[in-house]
Amino acid sequence: MTCLHKYWIKEFFKFFSVIQLLIIVLFVFIDYLSRMERFLNSDISLIGALGYVVLKVPFMFVQLTPASILLATIAVFGLMNRNNELLAIKSSGISVYFLVKPALFVGVLLAILMFFLGETIIPVTMARSNYIKYNVIQKSHNIYSARKDIWIKSENKLIHINFYDPVNHSAAGVTITSLRKNFSLESRIDAEKGYFNQGTWMFENIIEQTHIENSMDYDVKLYDKKSIPLSFKPEDLVEVLKKSEEMSFFELKKFVNKVEEEGYDATTYKVDLNGKIAFPFICIIMVLTGAATGMRSFVKGNIPAAIAIGVVIAFMYWTMYGFCLSLGYGTILPPVISAWTANLFFLCFGILYLINAE
Repeated sequence: MTCLHKYWIKEFFKFFSVIQLLIIVLFVFIDYLSRMERFLNSDISLIGALGYVVLKVPFMFVQLTPASILLATIAVFGLMNRNNELLAIKSSGISVYFLVKPALFVGVLLAILMFFLGETIIPVTMARSNYIKYNVIQKSHNIYSARKDIWIKSENKLIHINFYDPVNHSAAGVTITSLRKNFSLESRIDAEKGYFNQGTWMFENIIEQTHIENSMDYDVKLYDKKSIPLSFKPEDLVEVLKKSEEMSFFELKKFVNKVEEEGYDATTYKVDLNGKIAFPFICIIMVLTGAATGMRSFVKGNIPAAIAIGVVIAFMYWTMYGFCLSLGYGTILPPVISAWTANLFFLCFGILYLINAE
C-alpha cells in the first residue's frame, strides 16, 4: 500500500468517524426525547429507557453506514480537489483513478463489517430491544410469539396461529378454542386460513366443533367462509412476530426453508434474506459515487453543493431500494431481483459517473 493510499484511508476514516458519531448521537437524543411521554407512562425507568434506545445503535450504525461512506468520500476528494492535490497527482502523470483503489478497499471492508454485525450483534440487541418495547413499554402481555407460532389470550378464547404473513395480513393454520366460565371446553374452531377485511377477521375452510354441555358429544359444522369477531388487529400480530433483523442470515435461511417445507408462503422472509446480502454491497457503490462527485471541477469552489448532491443520491437510493423491496413483498418481483435492482442501477450509475469525472 502506497503512502498516498494510506493518506487517503486516514483522511477517510477521520471524516467517516465524525459523521457517523454525529448522526448516531442525534439519533439517540431525538429517539429518547420523542418517546419520553411513553416511557413515563410505562414501568420502565429513565435509565432503562436510555438503555432501550442504545440497544438500537448497532442496527442504526449499519443503516447509516452507506450514507456516511458517501459523505466522507465526497469530503475527502472535495478537500483534495480544493487544495489542488488532485491537480498535483494529475501533473505527476498519475490518474486520479489511482485513488479509487483505497476507496474500494474501504467499501469492501465496511461491507464485511456490516454483514458481520448483522450476523452477530444486531440479532441479539434488536431481539432485546423489541422485547422491552412490547413487554415493558407497551405491555402486550396477551400475545406471545415463538418463531412463526403465535398464541393469543383474548377474553375466554385461546387462539393459535401457525403462520402469519405481515404483508398480506393473512393467517394460516388458525385454531380458536373457547372456554366456559368453569374452564371446560365450549368450542373449537379450525380454519385453514384467514384475513383481516373491513375491520373484522374472515376465515375460510372452517371446521367448528361445539361441545354439548353435560355430555361427551360434539356438534360439528363446516363452513367455506365465516366472519369471527376477535379483539386483536393485524398490527398487534406484527408487533410480536420475530423480525428479520432479529435473525442472522443463516438463521433466517433455515427459517425460510422450514416455512416452505410446511407449505406456507415465505416470500416476505425470502426478500429480507436476499436483502441481508444486497444491502452491505451498497458500500462499494457509495464510494464510487462519492469519488465521482468529489472529483468534479465545481466541487473545488463549492464543497457544500457536493455534500447536498451526496444527500440527494443517498435519498434516491433508499427510496428506490425500499420501493423495490415492496414490489418483492407483493410478489410483483422475485425476491432476488427486488433486493438487487437498486444496487445494480446505482452501480451502473456510479461507474458511468466516475468514468466522466476526470
